[in-house]
Amino acid sequence: MPLLNSPTVSCCPLLFSKPQGLTYRGLLGIEKEQNVYSQTTILPRFSRNLGFVISAGGGKSGSSLEEYDVPFPSDYTELLHQAKEATELAIKDDRQLMEIEFPTAGLDSVPGDGEGGIEMTGSMQLIREFCDLVVRPEKYTRTRIFFPEASEVTFARKSAFGGSSLKLDYLTKPSFFEDFGFVSKVKMTDRVKAEDELFLVGYPYFNVNEMLVVEELYKEAVVNTSRKLIIFNGELDRIRSGYYPAFFYPKLAALSQTFLPKMETVYYIHNFKGRNGGVLFRCYPGPWKVLRKLRNKYYSVHEQEDMPSLKEVALDILPSA
Repeated sequence: MPLLNSPTVSCCPLLFSKPQGLTYRGLLGIEKEQNVYSQTTILPRFSRNLGFVISAGGGKSGSSLEEYDVPFPSDYTELLHQAKEATELAIKDDRQLMEIEFPTAGLDSVPGDGEGGIEMTGSMQLIREFCDLVVRPEKYTRTRIFFPEASEVTFARKSAFGGSSLKLDYLTKPSFFEDFGFVSKVKMTDRVKAEDELFLVGYPYFNVNEMLVVEELYKEAVVNTSRKLIIFNGELDRIRSGYYPAFFYPKLAALSQTFLPKMETVYYIHNFKGRNGGVLFRCYPGPWKVLRKLRNKYYSVHEQEDMPSLKEVALDILPSA
């Protein structure tokens, strides 16, 4: 991913040949029946006030942002609870399109620190834990979780989502040219059912078609309805930063002007390494914070209401902090 250790933008992404007998995401044979990040059991607490989200007991859309001065999480259990509270407040504020983004190879990691298949499998496990926190059991059958490929739905049912009544679905399916990086889009009108109320899309970033299908899902099944859509670890900074050149990927690049501005980033962590390292952190409805770590504690060195670009953080904010 661009701008991890350097402010420069990567060149055009390459399409890699898929090894015979493997999936792009890999590790679909590894069982993950428990939370690999924490031994702490996450116990769901349910609300009678919202269809999906637990009541925070104090969050109001008109409240001062000082009330939401959320500290950087100490582990993934705390992170998921923070993301749950942020999602709840966003839904109370009638946000329909939401983003949750954080690293899965460790809270101080950047995308690429872990092998891609391991990171995605970690996201799958964390999506299950997030759903257990956010979705009431009686709403499971009205919640549809989209994974990028059909093979991952099969794996999810055998591992992280085993025994769950949450609906599992996929965005793309293999094509004749799959070994060259091409897959077929799935028509969203054929996947969505009338009773669906909440969509959660997991890590739709490996193939360029995946995010285009997510936009289609939003346009055809969310706009002008009461449904909600959450993108979970979609690495949308690739689109924001120009990782996909508009000349080669005009439809994908256009999302930065047409689709992403409609999105509320409810929870976000992006680490910057190097001498001027730090963290860009946001927990809705609080401000965007640039943090520095000192003696195992995080301190805010900059805050603003709108999301700064990764380039701005790397070149301007952190060096001057």
